[in-house]
Amino acid sequence: MLQIDNLTKRYGQLTALDDVSFSVGDGEIFGFVGANGAGKTTTMRIILGVLAPDSGRVTVDYVPIDLTMRRRIGYMPEERGLYPKMKVGEQLRYLARLHGLSSAEAEASVTRWCSRLQISERLNDPVSDLSLGNQQRVQLAAALVPDPAILVLDEPFSGLDPLAVDVMSTVLRDKARTGTPVIFSSHQLELVERLSDRVGIIAGGRMRAVGTVAELQALGRRRITITAPHVPPGWLSTLPGVHELSVDGDTRVLELSDDADSQKILSRAIGFGPVTEFTPSRPSLAELFKEVVSQ
Repeated sequence: MLQIDNLTKRYGQLTALDDVSFSVGDGEIFGFVGANGAGKTTTMRIILGVLAPDSGRVTVDYVPIDLTMRRRIGYMPEERGLYPKMKVGEQLRYLARLHGLSSAEAEASVTRWCSRLQISERLNDPVSDLSLGNQQRVQLAAALVPDPAILVLDEPFSGLDPLAVDVMSTVLRDKARTGTPVIFSSHQLELVERLSDRVGIIAGGRMRAVGTVAELQALGRRRITITAPHVPPGWLSTLPGVHELSVDGDTRVLELSDDADSQKILSRAIGFGPVTEFTPSRPSLAELFKEVVSQ
């Protein structure tokens, strides 16, 4: 288990991280989301030891991370971290050797992960000759070839087409199934919602919410999508705790407070005529993210 405990980091008067805490369990995929400048990359760099926190600590199974453990972290930076004129295979083998793999182990690992990421045919090409999407696949391969005990990925899906997203998502799920903690950041919240076991939302250097998608959605207000052609304007005025979010023809999206009675809403609508849809829901992760960071 990767544990981040009470991290604080300041740059002069700017507080980049303010008492940030969360954990990533063995075999768990943790989606780390926030706006630009929220503190995601700073947190990841502290995990890697690139930055030192002003206070707090990072541990693995309650043991502080040392140099030996950091060598077992697979890291994919948001910025391209590859040598553009170096051939893909040569570069990946070199990076694997830096992590302590033998020549034979490095060769086998490069072959395996390039096959999984569908870039085997590009092994003899310079990185600069690859599309941005294939460069992203090579960058993920570079994080995977050392067989990391922990995987830390900063915007791994940036610039990828849907097919590449599916390939990389499958690879991350398979890696997590081996017991590896995986933490990744992304602005693609629908993808985070689909891929993550748990999600952390950071804003202004503070963790605002952590939990499963279902747990986070439960923090938001209930919603109902209702299609009722004959309800008149103002039909909700005497029902407390109900707010009309949007209207699209005969379909309305309503937001309910905790004490609002959905059956009273349905009964009121039926009183004006047929109701062809009445669907309770919770906000999506994208909608919830907007609510959380605006608080």
